[in-house]
Amino acid sequence: MNTSSSENVNLQGLGDAQVEASRSQHGENVLTPPRRTSYWKLYLDKYHDPIIQILLVAALVSLLLAFIERDFMETLGIILAVVIATTVGFYFECDAARRFNVLTAMNEDQRVKVRRNGRVTEVKRREVVVGDIILVEVGDEIPADAQLVEAVNLQVDESSLTGEPLTTKNINATKEGNEAYPPNVILRSTMVMNGRGTAVVTAVGDATEIGKVAQKSTESTSVKTPLNIQLDKLAKLISKIGTIVSVAAFVIFLVHDILTNSIWHGNDYFGMMHIVLNYFMMAVTLIVMAVPEGLPMAVTLALALNMRRMLKSNVLVRKLHASETMGAVTVICTDKTGTLTQNKMRVGHITPANPSDPNSKLLLNVAMAVNSTAELDGENVVGNPTEGALLLWLRDHDKHYATLRQQYKVVSQQPFSTEKKYMLTTVDMGDKTMTFVKGAPEIVLNMCTPDAPERQRAEEVLAHYQQQAMRTLAFAYATGDEPFTLQGVVAISDPVRPDVPPAVAECQRAGIQVKVVTGDTSATAIEIARQIGVWPAHGEREEATWHITGTEWASLSDEEAFKRCMALRVMSRARPTDKQRLVEMLQRHGEVVAVTGDGTNDAPALNHAHVGLSLGSGTSVAKQASDITLLDDSFHAIANAVMWGRSLYKNIQRFLYFQLVVNLSALLLVLGGSIIGTEMPLTVTQILWVNLIMDTFAAMALASLPPSHEVMRNKPRRDTDFIISRPMARGILFCGMVFFLGMFMFLIWCERHGAGSVVDVHELTLFFTTFVMLQFWNLFNAKSLGSDYSAFRYFWRDGGLVLVLALVFIGQWIIVTFGGKMFRTLPLSFEEWGAITVGTSVVLWAGELWRAWKRWCNRKLSVLKP
Repeated sequence: MNTSSSENVNLQGLGDAQVEASRSQHGENVLTPPRRTSYWKLYLDKYHDPIIQILLVAALVSLLLAFIERDFMETLGIILAVVIATTVGFYFECDAARRFNVLTAMNEDQRVKVRRNGRVTEVKRREVVVGDIILVEVGDEIPADAQLVEAVNLQVDESSLTGEPLTTKNINATKEGNEAYPPNVILRSTMVMNGRGTAVVTAVGDATEIGKVAQKSTESTSVKTPLNIQLDKLAKLISKIGTIVSVAAFVIFLVHDILTNSIWHGNDYFGMMHIVLNYFMMAVTLIVMAVPEGLPMAVTLALALNMRRMLKSNVLVRKLHASETMGAVTVICTDKTGTLTQNKMRVGHITPANPSDPNSKLLLNVAMAVNSTAELDGENVVGNPTEGALLLWLRDHDKHYATLRQQYKVVSQQPFSTEKKYMLTTVDMGDKTMTFVKGAPEIVLNMCTPDAPERQRAEEVLAHYQQQAMRTLAFAYATGDEPFTLQGVVAISDPVRPDVPPAVAECQRAGIQVKVVTGDTSATAIEIARQIGVWPAHGEREEATWHITGTEWASLSDEEAFKRCMALRVMSRARPTDKQRLVEMLQRHGEVVAVTGDGTNDAPALNHAHVGLSLGSGTSVAKQASDITLLDDSFHAIANAVMWGRSLYKNIQRFLYFQLVVNLSALLLVLGGSIIGTEMPLTVTQILWVNLIMDTFAAMALASLPPSHEVMRNKPRRDTDFIISRPMARGILFCGMVFFLGMFMFLIWCERHGAGSVVDVHELTLFFTTFVMLQFWNLFNAKSLGSDYSAFRYFWRDGGLVLVLALVFIGQWIIVTFGGKMFRTLPLSFEEWGAITVGTSVVLWAGELWRAWKRWCNRKLSVLKP
């Protein structure tokens, strides 16, 4: 490992020119990703699909017969269909993979505190260079290998490299025991669990220890989600049914041909083989149609599009299952600071405990400066926003926190934790040492020895501030081993985000409970809950069951906690263990819980929740434990994530509805054709075209539909609900049977209308085009599945659907006009196209009438409601 002596380190940090020179010499701080599979190999993998391999065998047999008959059109059609199906599937998988790679890019863009040009600033992790001075504290992920020049109670989790969950670090370069690395060395990708430190970077990127062991730094995206598992089961069921129908159709057609065709009584073996091949190809293509191979692509595409769109809304999906699970969430346990409020903290009021003491003001300034890990970069706060507000107050009053820190050196420090609810720092004041403490007022007051009137005054001041939804801190100091003396209380304002109350109201209308779980005081938490609509203005009789403190919650038995948890709206002075227990109790009630967290100690609650939501301003430990990161910390982003999750699920349902209607009607038609003894109503190449529409195009159109706030009018689905709901199943059966009966009567008419009771190619072209146009119009109905709105609502906004409709219509016209023997078609006249298009559009207009009827009924119900 590269090492450098701390004596030669310039603690002012590198200058801009030095940064560029170091980057040129040592490279960027990025780990080389694992070698990716080549595009050719990925493409050839598509041909490992059993269905594709069966089609290739059939194409080979067809090619042999084509050489004998000098007719290659059908063979070319089969090969073309196979190439298109594999190429389109390959393209969408590659496109989805490119979008998922944003996870890796986002990891490298995490913000890191460095000192450059004599001031502390934040840069992206990839921009850290050798020689940089980095500042790390509790919850930070160390961005590069570095050598410590300062360490205060620093403990690091090195389990990702050495298996050691907690290693104590200091500036001593000599190993003190069996450690894998010297105590003054900190390593990339390890986590700071306690204390803070300043270090000079010694290695970046692949030169780091973790780079040398070539640990895979990318997020896995191949894990099967609960929805994938459910869809796999459905696909297997459909495939079994499709296989049975296909085999039955093959046997019936072949037996019928043997009984009625004279060729079987002669010696034309090639002719017999050709007939068997035709029926075999029909059976294979029916299996191809029945197997919903578009399902995985629809899910992958929907997840990829969802993830990209959510990222634009400042929601980074870290684990795939979270996209869909957010749609089923029934309870959101949200933090206050930053999520419900703007995180623009400013000191509103300072009330000294002893304003007549001339020394108290100086000591309070020293306490604000040294008992803190935050820094200022101009107007921006680097670190804890609450501590940043105190530093901004000092600056606004012409006090330089950096000067105070240099003047009064830190001897020891206990960082703030949500369990203790205070931070403690001991400094050298020259002739003596002083210990400063700041934290939750009730904790700090208990550490002090104020007389009764002084304590009462402090509590009255605190109550006044807290009722205004202000965050309150108490400060105290002690000289040597003497008891603590109260310095005063500070009120920090942090207004509610303006977009939060509407977002909370939307979640509540969607059947989602919102619970505020915060470390703030009861009065502050309840006032914030009142402002956002979680705590109604009128409802005093129930208020006793709506609120509990962390201490009271911890004292409840499991049985009592189980009974109380559903009614709770606010938990104040909550510790991470309280939050975790609340999540567990809600889950015992069958609730699907999403929980926010920003601290290292929130990791267990984030892990236990169905969806863990870390904050963009939170620690790396919290982010790694979470499923989703809210980049702007806002509750509005949570409400958006619920809408995205529900819309994702709805889009997959729409795709299933469309696909299963086509499946059902096509399978019944081929069976029906075999029963009445006519020629195959749909040829191999025609069925492959319909399959392309059904799988690839429909997946592209319906998976790309934008999210709609309409889904927020429904109650959350249960996680046990089957993806095909009863209304969906009824719709699939009804439409599939109607399509089948209509097309079956058309087939019988064609047979009786044709010369010599034989269905000619022109009539079969009319039949084929009618079948495709029925699916064309049914795409509109699929778009509006589960909605009362017209299919034309926001029609042009749905770019993917418009493109697919155009491709289907133009593709059908090209196939009919120029397909010839390959597709068994003849060109149709303008009048015939018009008649088919208008006639089949009844499918759309029937759907529009049904949706209009539902809208009218809903309006009637809303009028009748009191």
